[in-house]
Amino acid sequence: MLIDFAPSAQSSVGIEWELALVDLTTGELAPLAEAVLAACGSSDETPIRKEYLKNMVELVSGVHRTVGAAVADLAEQLRILRYALAPLNLGVIGAGSHPFSRASEQERFSGSRYDIVAERTGYWGRQMAICGTHVHIGVDDKAKALPLTCGLARFYPYLLAVSCSSPYWEGEDTAYASQRTMLFQQLPTNGLPYPMRSWAEFESYADDLLECGMINVASEIRWDVRPAPRFGTVENRVADSVPTLAELGCVAALTQCFAEHVSRGYEHGRDGERLPPWLVRENKWRAARYGMDAEVIIPAGEGRRQVPLREGLLKWVDRLTPISRDLGCEAELAFAAELVQGGASYERQRAAGSPQLALSRLVKETGAVSPFA
Repeated sequence: MLIDFAPSAQSSVGIEWELALVDLTTGELAPLAEAVLAACGSSDETPIRKEYLKNMVELVSGVHRTVGAAVADLAEQLRILRYALAPLNLGVIGAGSHPFSRASEQERFSGSRYDIVAERTGYWGRQMAICGTHVHIGVDDKAKALPLTCGLARFYPYLLAVSCSSPYWEGEDTAYASQRTMLFQQLPTNGLPYPMRSWAEFESYADDLLECGMINVASEIRWDVRPAPRFGTVENRVADSVPTLAELGCVAALTQCFAEHVSRGYEHGRDGERLPPWLVRENKWRAARYGMDAEVIIPAGEGRRQVPLREGLLKWVDRLTPISRDLGCEAELAFAAELVQGGASYERQRAAGSPQLALSRLVKETGAVSPFA
C-alpha cells in the first residue's frame, strides 16, 4: 500500500478533544448528539463533530503554531457547543470514562465504517464509552514519521499520567488511574506502535493488514501513537480526555516538546529514544494503573532502574523548558508541575468521595481554565 505522507510545518499542533454528553438532572450519559450536532450546524468537516457513540461529541482545533492558540480555538468551540446544550438540559464532561453510566446501554451511530467496527469488536466494542485527547504534531519530513512515533512512545507514562481521568467504571473504583487505557487496547490494531524505522516498513505492514482483511484504509491502524499521513503529523492518542483548559494545554505541550526533542535528536543522527518493547509496555501499564504514583522503568546504564513518575516528570519538564520557550508553550508545559502537586483528574475524582460526586466535579471543571483556580 503506497501511503502518501504530506509533510507539514515541524512541531505545528492540532488537538482533538472528545467530550461526553450528560443529563444535568440524572447525571447519566445522554444519547443526544444528533440534536446537539444539528443545532451546531455540524458536519464531518466542521470543528464540532460526531463520534462513534451518540453520547459523545468531538471538538477539533485548526492547525496552530502554538499550543495556546490551539487551546483557545477549542475553548471557542466549547462556547458554541454550550449554546446547543443549554435548551436540552445537557452538560459535558472531559474524562476518560463516565463514573457510573453503563457502557453496554449506550447507543452508537450507524454507517458503514461504524457498522464494521461494531461487527469486528463485539463485546469490547460495546464497552467503548470512553473519551480521549488526541494531539497532532507536524512533521516536515516523511523519514522522521516513524522515529517520532516510536520516540514519543518512550514517554508514554508521562503523557498519560498528566491526563489520567478514568478511575471509576460503572460505579466501581477500578483501582486504575486510567481504566480507558485498559479498555482501548482491547480493539484490533490498537495499542503500542511496533518498533519500525522506515516509512517503507510501515507501508509493508499496512499491506499485510489490508491483505489479511484487518483494515480497509491506513487510518484504521489505531496505535496509541501513530503517523497521520493525510495531515503530515504524528498523533498522540495516549491521553484520557481531560476537563480543564490548563490540562488540555499541558497534554499538548508535553507532546509538542517531546516530539521536538526527538526530532532534534534525529536531525543530529541520534536515535536513542527507543526502549525495548517490554519496557514500553510495562511503563504503559504502570501509568494506567498508578498514574502519578507509578514507578517508571528507565534504560539500563542511566543509574537507577526505576524512578518515581512525579520525580521523572519534573526532571523532563526542566529538561524540555528551553524547547518550550522556542515553541511558545512554556506556561502550558510548566503546568505539569502543578498537576504533580495538586493532583491529576483521577486523584481529584477520588478525593470527591464517590462516583456521583466525581461526576459533579467533572461537570463543574470541564471548560474551566484550571482545576486549581
